[in-house]
Order: sequence, then structure tokens, then C-alpha cells
Amino acid sequence: MSTLTLAIVAVFVLGYLCIALESLTKVNKAAIALLMCVLCWTIYMFSPSPEIGEILKLNLGETAETLFFLMGAMTIVEIVDSNGGFNFVRDMLKTRNKRVLLWRVALMTFFLSAILDNLTTSIVMIMVLRKLISDDKERLLYAALVVISANSGGAFSPIGDVTTIMLWIKGMITTQGVITEIFIPSLVSMAVPALIMQYMLKGEFDRSQNVEEAQVSAYTKHQRQTIFCFGVGGLVFVPIFRYLTDLPPYMGILLVLGVLWTTTEIFSRHLDEGDTMAKRVSDLLSRIDITTIMFFLGILMAVSCLAEIGVLTMLGQGLDTTFQGNHYLVTGIIGVLSSIVDNVPLVAGCMGMYPIAETGDMAVDGIFWQLLAYCAGVGGSMLIIGSAAGVVVMGLEKITFGWYLKKITWIAFVGYLAGMFCYWLIRTFIFVG
Repeated sequence: MSTLTLAIVAVFVLGYLCIALESLTKVNKAAIALLMCVLCWTIYMFSPSPEIGEILKLNLGETAETLFFLMGAMTIVEIVDSNGGFNFVRDMLKTRNKRVLLWRVALMTFFLSAILDNLTTSIVMIMVLRKLISDDKERLLYAALVVISANSGGAFSPIGDVTTIMLWIKGMITTQGVITEIFIPSLVSMAVPALIMQYMLKGEFDRSQNVEEAQVSAYTKHQRQTIFCFGVGGLVFVPIFRYLTDLPPYMGILLVLGVLWTTTEIFSRHLDEGDTMAKRVSDLLSRIDITTIMFFLGILMAVSCLAEIGVLTMLGQGLDTTFQGNHYLVTGIIGVLSSIVDNVPLVAGCMGMYPIAETGDMAVDGIFWQLLAYCAGVGGSMLIIGSAAGVVVMGLEKITFGWYLKKITWIAFVGYLAGMFCYWLIRTFIFVG
């Protein structure tokens, strides 16, 4: 490993450590992530590669796709939420029993993330939780379970997570194969943590704890239902739009945002003159958490630098050499690593290293590819910054890295192992081969 590579890895590790110790350093994680990103790429500029500028533009373009998708999804959810669209979801989940609410939130998040995706689902569920629990500290445990459930639900669906989408598009897994064989392990990886976490909750919520219904008198009930259908239905339509047009997901999100935004402007024609379009737009955009966007930008670009210098590929090759033939250990470790660095370049590296075989564990829907889909998705729950869902929830609910590491990491790890054991039972005694 060259001196330049070691320097980039050292900067990443130091930056990651500062992010992890944010509660002690009192320095915002977004600022550290941006510094880490710039320093990594600045050091990389001293490499002999003649096209570093073009490489940087290419990686920024890929990162921007994720950021635009995130901003579009957050804006859509804000529009629906601000117009009372989630009130009926709140009423469906509402209960004073803390444990009952925990299970309702877990199950809804799990299945919703398979239909939408884990990132969008996390944003939706946090908005709903804010309508159910007013106390910020009491909401943290539920928010953590949203991260676990969203990642678990996204792992068994070909459109539920970026990594499963990648594997599905490349033909390494099929829709039928991943649903039939990964569904139960994913469900177990959600249910086991929920079972543990329910014992951290006792009693019922006070009546005063429940958030009062927001004022939504600006729109009629029919208009609110229309906004909800266009918003949530549009999010469901995004993967269909991608399939039909072969355009990237962020284009579908922008389409839905444009339609929904236009619809609300039409509905707002009857409002007072003081409530102008400019005011509505500025109020809406001010709610977008730019700090989270900046943090996401820094992390993804820093990880892309690691991918460019070949560190992630070398890591994958090292695992393959050390644990040759044991796909459970290799993919299991990749899953743990996906909680530290972004799972997308890890999975991309594995896809580049291992060709699809005609038969055996490396064939389409083979053990390796299905385990990779499960481990890369569910493994991201072990750290709060290990997945897109975790990063968003971290920003929305102000969850610290240290709190999640102390309270939730071991619980997510137990669920992760339980799901892998469940998959081993299924492949050994049911779907043999």
C-alpha cells in the first residue's frame, strides 16, 4: 500500500473517529465530513493519474443523484405532512400502550420500506412518530427501531435498497428468489430487536403526551386525501418510472415533486393574498435539513475516494483469500463493514470481483448473492451512520453516534446474526442448492 493511500485512509479514519465522538468534541458531524472529503480528494490529487478532475466529476455526479433523491423525497414528505396527509396513518397507529406502538411502527416500517425504499420510508415514519409522541427523548427508541425495520424491509425487496437494486439490475438475484428466501431472515432481523427493545418500555403514554391534531383548515378533506395519494402514491411510482424509462431514480422523484407541488399551488388559489406562493415555497424549503444533506455529501464523497484508490477492492480480496469458500463469513463481515462505510461501493466491489457462475453458490440467486443482499442491507443498522436511513433519522431526530452505539448496536447485531442463522436453515433444509 503506497504512502498516498495510507495518508487517505488515515484521514478517513481520523475523520470517522471525530464524527463518532461528536458528543465530546462538540463539532458538528457535517463540518467534519466535509473536511474529511476535501482532504481525502486533495491528497488523491498528488497521485500520478492524469484524469483526477474527471474522476472527481464522475463521483460527484453519482453522489448528486443520491442527494437529489434525498432532497426530493424529504420535500415530498414535508408537503404531505404539512397538509395533514399523514393524519390517517397516525390514527391507524395511535395507541397509549408503548409496546403495542413499538410493534405497530416496526411492522408498518418493515413492509412500507419494501414498497418504497428504506430511505423514504424512514422519513415518512419519523414524521408520523412526531404526531404520536411529543417527547423527543422518548421518541429516540422508536426512531432507532425505524432504522432497523427500514433496513430489514429493504433487504428482501428488489427495489427496497440501493444494493438490492444493483444486484437485481445486474441479474445476480431475481425478484422471486430474493423475496422467497430473504423475506423470513429479514423479518427475523427486525422482530428480534423489536422483541428486545419492547422490554425497555413500560406502561402507557400520558394523555398529554399525544400530539394534538394539526390545523389543516386551509384544505378540504378531499384535497388532503388527493395530496396524500399524489405524494405517497408518487413515491411508490418512482421504481415503476425507473423501470419504464430507464432513467435514474432521482428523475422519478423530481417528477413526483413537480406534480405534487403544482397540485398544492392549484389548491392554494383560494387562500388569502398574504399567503403568497413565494411565502409557501420559502417556508417549505426552510424545513429541509441542509446539515444532513451536507453530511451525506461529505461521507459519500470520502468513501468514493476510498473506492477510487482501491482500498475497498483490496479489502474484499483479502476477505476472500482469508475465508475462501465460506460465503457466510465473507458476506457476514461485509455486512459489518457496511455499517462503517457505505454499502454501495462495497457491493459494487464484490460485483466486480466475482463473476456470475452457471451453477453453485455464485450462480443467479446463489447463496453468495442473496447473502450479500441481506448482509449489506441489514448490516447497516449496526451503526447510526451505516445506512442512508440511519443518516436521515440521525439528522431528523438529533440522535448521537454514542447513544446509538451504546443502546442499539448490540441489539441490531443480535438481529443480524439471527437472520443469517435463519437463512442458513432455509438454504440447508428447504431451498437446497
